[in-house]
Amino acid sequence: MGSCKEEEPKWLWVNGPIIVGAGPSGLAVSACLKENGVPSLILERSDCIASLWQQKTYDRLKLHLPKQFCQLPLFDFPENFPKYPTKHQFISYLESYAKHFSITPKFKQSVKVAEFDEVCGFWKVQTQDFQYLSKWLIVATGENAEAVIPEIPGIDKFKGRLMHTSVYKSGTEFINQRVLVIGCGNSGMEVSLDLCRHNAIPHMVVRNSVHILPREMFGISTFSIAMALVKWMPLRIVDKVLLLVANLTLGSTDKLGLRRPKTGPIELKNATGKTPVLDVGALSQIKTGKIQIMPGVKEITKIGARFLDGKEGEFDSIILATGYKSNVPSWFKGSDFFTEQGMPKTPFPNGWKGENGLYTVGFTRRGILGTANDAKNIARDISEQWREFKGFCKNFCTTRNLSDSQGICFLPF
Repeated sequence: MGSCKEEEPKWLWVNGPIIVGAGPSGLAVSACLKENGVPSLILERSDCIASLWQQKTYDRLKLHLPKQFCQLPLFDFPENFPKYPTKHQFISYLESYAKHFSITPKFKQSVKVAEFDEVCGFWKVQTQDFQYLSKWLIVATGENAEAVIPEIPGIDKFKGRLMHTSVYKSGTEFINQRVLVIGCGNSGMEVSLDLCRHNAIPHMVVRNSVHILPREMFGISTFSIAMALVKWMPLRIVDKVLLLVANLTLGSTDKLGLRRPKTGPIELKNATGKTPVLDVGALSQIKTGKIQIMPGVKEITKIGARFLDGKEGEFDSIILATGYKSNVPSWFKGSDFFTEQGMPKTPFPNGWKGENGLYTVGFTRRGILGTANDAKNIARDISEQWREFKGFCKNFCTTRNLSDSQGICFLPF
């Protein structure tokens, strides 16, 4: 991009960092910044906070981990919330969080381009309405910004209903239907279970190996046990303990067509980001045959699918439980900080900070615990710079009588 002197309309100077994304990550870092006396501006493409949770999750969704592992910094869940809050309770918590910290994102601001301008030394962030300028840019769009739609031969030929789990709400729409669920992660398992409970006939495609663990062991969350054991044992020993208990409580999943990876569940999660499935009831339905396990799909046909074992099946609907991906490569330009997949190249725990005032939050593959850690680090780092820089920000806008109440000023470029 050119220098700051280019004649471009609607330039806005932001007194503090620009945060892209008003999900849990964006809210967390904004709150931590505010706690350190640093203002910020959140740009959100949707019309609400936590749009993934509000608009792209199914009705039966609950947090997979106990609430103490899913709360944002500086603000706990209400005591009357259950151990595993529902999606509606989690959304309510996030709304209370934003209200508590007076976080007011600018909604319907879809970032088209964000790039560091070497000439003026600031970040330029362009949306459909404005072009923002700031010393700091915080990428908070996370790992799950866009649905992954796999390229399966013949997928355009299917005459029935085809959807991603981001659109799925409830099995009430699929009563008595034969439904092919492609994907066997947590979403695939839960959607299949929900279909069962609404008298549909789900068939779940399992192409690769998958770790399935009970959500709780001996009445304690599996995640809590893992977190405790990691403090005292090598990771591989922890994985062996988890798998031993899982086999005792769940039985052999291999016999059901659910092969386990050779790498243990926690080690695999840390290395690849692939999360183990925490069973909430789907496995019992698989054992009884109410959820049928299918091999990989070779191609989609007009009326169903042809599988890798040569068999064919007819289906009324197909649901893609194929996960999400980062959308950073589509709008973040001029830096090699991110991979082609939109993840920081620097591994955890140091991927939260780049060069020239660039930060990321929510890309740790470690859930909200990782987000909280990032948010605190970012706020601490920027607050040290802010003490020196805030005088410039204040003088720049006030001497030109440009400031508004949100710490934004129009630049007369």
